[in-house]
Amino acid sequence: MPIKIAKMRPGEFVPVVFLALAIYSPLQVFATEPFSAALETLQNEINYTFDSIVILRRAVTHASFSEENNKAMSILGASVIEASVALKSLAKDLDISPKDLNRKISEVCNMESSCAKEGSQLGLQKVVRVSPKTNSSSPAVVCGAFRAVIGAIAVDTGNFDDAMRVFVAVLDGRTASRRASSW
Repeated sequence: MPIKIAKMRPGEFVPVVFLALAIYSPLQVFATEPFSAALETLQNEINYTFDSIVILRRAVTHASFSEENNKAMSILGASVIEASVALKSLAKDLDISPKDLNRKISEVCNMESSCAKEGSQLGLQKVVRVSPKTNSSSPAVVCGAFRAVIGAIAVDTGNFDDAMRVFVAVLDGRTASRRASSW
């Protein structure tokens, strides 16, 4: 016996689709809209769009929030930052002493002075996911997230070039909000 399919008039299908989406979509999708918007803003700010947003989500997830967190990417990001500073310093002065080079690297990688400052200027304290007991504005949290975002770019691209470019742009003040405020 053949199955009869009822004909729908124009416009009747759309409410059915929305109803199905509302019923079968996970609630988490709706609950994370502000977080997704914050990730979009962050990508615009650093002038880099992630191919895998999952990597960026991990980069802004503190260990207090989840076991799937940004610690490993933060270590990678610290290495990218150190390499960027060394490369930029040597490009300016090939005769720089090892002591001066180490000092420059330490200055930029210092949690209190540079790393957390750059992360705060990107607004990472507003984006990083932490447990309710953790202060998202603490220098350690912001610095870790900043390093992790730089590391996440390297993971996303599979190389260090874009991560170094983004880091140098942030360090030199070439982010979206700084460009807009200087006009």
